[in-house]
Amino acid sequence: MKKVSFDQIIKAFSTPKRITITSHYNPDGDAIGSSLAVYHIMKALGHQVNVVIPNTCPDFLKWMPGSSEILLFESEESKVAEIAINEAEFIFCLDYNALHRTGKKMEGALNTAPGRKILIDHHPGPEIKSFDYTCSEISASSTAELVFRFIDKAGYTKFLNRQVAECLYTGIITDTGSFSHSCNSPETYRIVARLVEKGIDAQKLHKLIYDNFSEGRIRLLGYAISEKLTVLPEFNTAYIILTKEVLSKFNYQVGDTEGIVNYPLSIKHINLAVLITERDDLIRLSFRSKGDFPANEIARKYFKGGGHRNAAGGDSFQSVEGTVAKLKEILPEYQHKLDFIIS
Repeated sequence: MKKVSFDQIIKAFSTPKRITITSHYNPDGDAIGSSLAVYHIMKALGHQVNVVIPNTCPDFLKWMPGSSEILLFESEESKVAEIAINEAEFIFCLDYNALHRTGKKMEGALNTAPGRKILIDHHPGPEIKSFDYTCSEISASSTAELVFRFIDKAGYTKFLNRQVAECLYTGIITDTGSFSHSCNSPETYRIVARLVEKGIDAQKLHKLIYDNFSEGRIRLLGYAISEKLTVLPEFNTAYIILTKEVLSKFNYQVGDTEGIVNYPLSIKHINLAVLITERDDLIRLSFRSKGDFPANEIARKYFKGGGHRNAAGGDSFQSVEGTVAKLKEILPEYQHKLDFIIS
């Protein structure tokens, strides 16, 4: 497939177009923030714009400006969402680099959609053949950072108002864990400074993102750490298992498990943390690691997944017990890489 150049994209946007913005399954702060930022910019340019996500986003992100306009592909409005994808002249693919990351149902619609697909993403190993234009930079802190660069390079900064800035700031702060990882580039902070200059209230946004959880989520977190945490000191590894029964006990909502996997890394000498979550049709594994340990290698090699070096995910189609057994079989292979001390 012939790739469309950046200049061609910008020229195409000089006249009204039908544009649909998409993100990955179980969208997080970066996916939603990036999508809504592009939505506001494209609307300001006079385009007909839709945002389509596979399934619902966490409740603590629904305050974001424009979130009420988002279409859910796997819902009662699925027909409207499918039409939005099929009729789009351009499709933004944000915060994912392979169509299967949108889930089986939405992947099929994207595969057959005639519109030109624009990839903006920071995950390694993009499936370039699936997209007409690619902006893939794994060194970026977040997709939101790349969306800012896109807006800047395209000359759209005059439309970068407080609403857009709030969306981009949310993407950056959530994907860096409040600037605790993936944020060693001065460019990231220069971009954040420019967003603050647009009038955002960073303290208020932090409260909306991190102090806006349900009681069930907080109780689930406490239970996960006190009752479901297993430490394997011989492998500098810890894992947490959350079954469907446990999730139901705490009235689980989408997004309630986000961030739980990070807590075991707070334990001295734990260099790999794994959250094992039981879903209806599979077991989801979330990996987090310290230093140079390649969490994404384990996810890709053994669990049909991938991601960043220190943050990755994958799936297992075995039972919870079988998945844990498989993980324990794998760890000896990586023991020499896990045996290090962060100074």
